[in-house]
Amino acid sequence: MFEKLVIANRGEIALRILRACRQLGIKTVAVHSVCDRDLKHVRLADETVCIGPNPSNQSYLNIPALISAAEITDAQAIHPGYGFLAENADFAERVEQSGFTFIGPSAAVIRLMGNKVAAIEAMKKAGVPTVPGSDGPLGDDGEATVAIARRIGFPVIVKAAAGGGGRGMRVVHTEAALLNAIQVTKGEAKAAFGDDTVYLEKFLERPRHVEVQVLADTLGHAVHLYDRDCSMQRRHQKVLEEAPAPNIDPIARDAVLESCVTACKNLGYVGAGTFEFLYEDGQFYFIEMNTRVQVEHPVTEMVTGVDIVCEQIRVAAGLPLSITQADIAITGHAIECRINAENPTTFLPSPGTVSRYHAPGGPGVRVDSHLYSGYTVPPHYDSLIAKVITHADTRRDALKRMEIALSETLIDGIETNIPLQNRIVTDDAFVEGPMSIHYLEKKLGVQ
Repeated sequence: MFEKLVIANRGEIALRILRACRQLGIKTVAVHSVCDRDLKHVRLADETVCIGPNPSNQSYLNIPALISAAEITDAQAIHPGYGFLAENADFAERVEQSGFTFIGPSAAVIRLMGNKVAAIEAMKKAGVPTVPGSDGPLGDDGEATVAIARRIGFPVIVKAAAGGGGRGMRVVHTEAALLNAIQVTKGEAKAAFGDDTVYLEKFLERPRHVEVQVLADTLGHAVHLYDRDCSMQRRHQKVLEEAPAPNIDPIARDAVLESCVTACKNLGYVGAGTFEFLYEDGQFYFIEMNTRVQVEHPVTEMVTGVDIVCEQIRVAAGLPLSITQADIAITGHAIECRINAENPTTFLPSPGTVSRYHAPGGPGVRVDSHLYSGYTVPPHYDSLIAKVITHADTRRDALKRMEIALSETLIDGIETNIPLQNRIVTDDAFVEGPMSIHYLEKKLGVQ
């Protein structure tokens, strides 16, 4: 096991990693920007290193500064968390070349999964179900492209191979609009990602977003931790997640879980990862793989009892997974609400000082947050400030516990999206059953 590890992130995930390190007996190095010197995990870490000014491109995205922090503190590994450089293959490569261990898969696997076209091909080889599409990047032959779209069937969606986070995609409903939409998307992709490769997929009109959590070690072992539903989204950003995904066809579920484990073994995957799918009419369709720990990992931890972050660190150190597939079972249901520092109606960020903070409690309630009274939420980073997670025997009971937990959560001094989350968990249609990825935006009147 590592003796010392650099936490190359901030906020709640940095605190989550610090706690896992403490559990494993690993000393921690907290890197931070100038404005983040008072973060909770920075105060709790064994050592701290300021890596630059407040803008993320001068601090948390500054690869030389992060590696220097590991060098001067004599650390052995770097945990990227999520966001920032977590899925940056160049960073993973630089970490390894500098003699440190990157807590995650190899740079080659990150590159492969970061290219949507290549990832789809890899999934097909493993038997993972994919969305009907162009089966590769689109060429310059307009007639051939139109023929592909006809075969798939309108509506189709044009996607950038290097895209992500809801960027680099455009829905096309008619043949007449197809070629222009492709050119516009290629231009946007070139500007945003430096790669104008695009491909076509069938556009599913009312899918749910269901994902499969996996863990794999360096010894060829891989397991799944079942699934999650992340369909409550706004502008392609997840708002609420739950595990397991409700109302899934059991035969389709078993098949997709097995195929994800097979894909991990085929890829030589190491660490925690998530296969993301669209699910419609009893069918799964692969969309991408996230090669990191995810924001919503706590709901899976709550229903399986597996510490995903500890397992991530263990396997990076070359140790075998501490669990087998036979050890993993689902117990009850869990819900996670992301609490953001933002106006609940306009969604504009609301940085500022938290004058009073009180977390909810009670049976089956977990809060992952770096907040404390007097902490100042900076304007420079993502607005996520807390995750409230509830667990109960049934989905309805977990939702009721969430309603109570949200009512107990006190965050004064800034605005938060707690009113929105309360609106979701008490919504009659959502309580009755899972909804499609378009439901929340329609409810909010988002165009």
